[in-house]
Amino acid sequence: MSTPDLVILNAAVHTMDAARPTADAVAIRGSRIAALGTTDEIRALAGPRTRVIDAGGKLVLPGFNDSHTHFLMGGFSLASIDLREAASPEELTRRVREYVRNVPKGQWILGGNWDHEKWPGAPLPTRQMIDAATPDHPVLLRRLDGHMALANSVALQRAGITRETPDPPGGLIVRDPGSGEPTGILKDSAADGLERLVPEKTFAEKHAAARAATEFAARMGVTSLADLSADADVGLYQYMRERGELKTRIYAVRSIVSWEVLAQTGVRAVFGNDWLRIGGLKGFADGSLGSTTALFFEPYRDAPDTRGLFFEQMLPEGIMLQRVAAADKLGLQVMIHAIGDRANACILDLYREVAEQNGPRDRRFRIEHAQHLRAADIPRFGRQKVIASMQPYHAADDGRWCEKRIGTERSRGTYAFRALLDSGAVLAFGTDWTVAPLNPMLGLKAAVTRQTLDGKHPDGWFPDQKITLDEAIRAYTVGSAYAEFAEHAKGALSPGKLADLVMLDRDLYRINPADIDQARVLLTVVDGRVVWEAK
Repeated sequence: MSTPDLVILNAAVHTMDAARPTADAVAIRGSRIAALGTTDEIRALAGPRTRVIDAGGKLVLPGFNDSHTHFLMGGFSLASIDLREAASPEELTRRVREYVRNVPKGQWILGGNWDHEKWPGAPLPTRQMIDAATPDHPVLLRRLDGHMALANSVALQRAGITRETPDPPGGLIVRDPGSGEPTGILKDSAADGLERLVPEKTFAEKHAAARAATEFAARMGVTSLADLSADADVGLYQYMRERGELKTRIYAVRSIVSWEVLAQTGVRAVFGNDWLRIGGLKGFADGSLGSTTALFFEPYRDAPDTRGLFFEQMLPEGIMLQRVAAADKLGLQVMIHAIGDRANACILDLYREVAEQNGPRDRRFRIEHAQHLRAADIPRFGRQKVIASMQPYHAADDGRWCEKRIGTERSRGTYAFRALLDSGAVLAFGTDWTVAPLNPMLGLKAAVTRQTLDGKHPDGWFPDQKITLDEAIRAYTVGSAYAEFAEHAKGALSPGKLADLVMLDRDLYRINPADIDQARVLLTVVDGRVVWEAK
C-alpha cells in the first residue's frame, strides 16, 4: 500500500466496526482510513513524511456525528446572551442588564436559552423582569427548547400584540389572569410575528457565525452533523467548503413546508458529496414538554387544562400527511419532531400510511426526539423501520421535573433508549444544539447513567432504560450515519471509510461512567486532516 500521511500509534482504538471492533493503531492516507492493526504493524507502514502521533494509550473513536443540530443558530449563540445557567428570575434580570450595556440602542436582543425549571417554584418569566433594563431595545429571548419565548414590552408593541390579540393556530399568548394583558411569554407560533420583525442577518454575519460553529464543533470532536434548520444556508456552507473553512460535514435539512423547492429541482435523498448534502425535510408535530405544548393523550398533571398543542404545520388536519406522502414519493427523506405520546403515535400512524400508499423502499423515516412513548408504540419503531433520532442529554435535564408535568407512569416511556434498541429500532444520537450543549460527552453520560442534572437520581432515572457505553457511542456514530444514508462512508473506522476520528484524554471504557462528562477531546481529524489539537 502507499505510504500513509498520518499514523496514530499506541492507542485504544474502538472502531464501531463489528468486523474488527478494536485495534492499537490506525493509518490514514489522504481522506481515508488506510489500515488498522497493531502498533508494530502500522509503524512499519510509515515513511519519512508520515506524521506519527503516539496516543500514549488514549482512546480513539470515530468522529461524533450529531444527528440533530441548529448549526448556524449555534454559531450565533456563541456570541449572544447566555441565560442557560441563570438560576433565578433575579439572575436573568441581572444578566440581561449587563449584556444590554454593550448593545447599540435599537438593536434586537436575541438568544437566551433560559430555563425557568431551574428557578425556585419554576415560575415563568415576564416582560416586567426585563422591561426596565431594555427600554431602548426590542427583546425576544427563547427558552432553551425553542418552543417558548420571552418578549419585552417594546417588542410586543412593535408586533401589535395586546390583550385583544387572539391566539394564532398552533400557538399561545400567555396572559395575566387578572388583567388579561400579555405577560411577554409566547408559545410556539405566537412568536412568529415578532420573528418576522427581526432584521435578516447579513451574509457576513452568517459567515462569521458559521465559522465560529465549525471551529467549536471541531473542539467538541463533532466531525459530522445534521443541520435541521439549514434552509437557505446551503450556499453559505458551500462557500466555506470552497474556501477550505469547513471543518464539519453537514447534512443540510430544510423545512417540510417548502418541500416543493427541492421537488422542483429533481433532487432526491441524499444529493451532494461527503462534505455537504441535501435531500432531507424536517417537520413539527407538536411543541415541547417544558413549554407544555408537547401533545399528549392525557392532560398535563401540573396544567390539567391542556394536553398540549398540534404544531401549526399539522393544521388543517391532513395537511402533513399530504406533504409527507408527496415528498416521500419523490424520494426525499422526512424527519418529524414529536415529543408527546400522542404526537409520536400520530406520526407513526402517518408514516405507516405513507409507506403503504407509496410502496416499499429504503426511505428511513425519522422521528426527531421520540421523547414520550406509550409502551404499545415502542415496538412500532423497529417494526416500521422508523429511526429514533434522540438527544440523551435531554433525559438528564428534563428528568429533574418531567414527573411533575406528566406523572410517574407516563414518564416510564420517556427517552426509552433500552426499549427502543431492544425493539430493533436504530438510535441516532445528537444534541439539538443550541437546546443542549454540543459536547457529546454529556450525551454519552446521560445515556449510560441516566443521572439527572440535579443529582437526585445517582442510580439513574428509570434505570431500566440505560444502555451500554458501546451502544451509546454506536448511536452517536454508526446510527447517526445510517440516519442520513451515509453508513457506507462514515460512522466506523474501517479501511476505505472517511478518516474522521477523535482522540480523548481518557479511556471512557475504563472509567466510572459518572465521570464520562469530564473527558476532553485532544485531537480531531476530519478528512484525514487534523482540525483541532489541544495545546
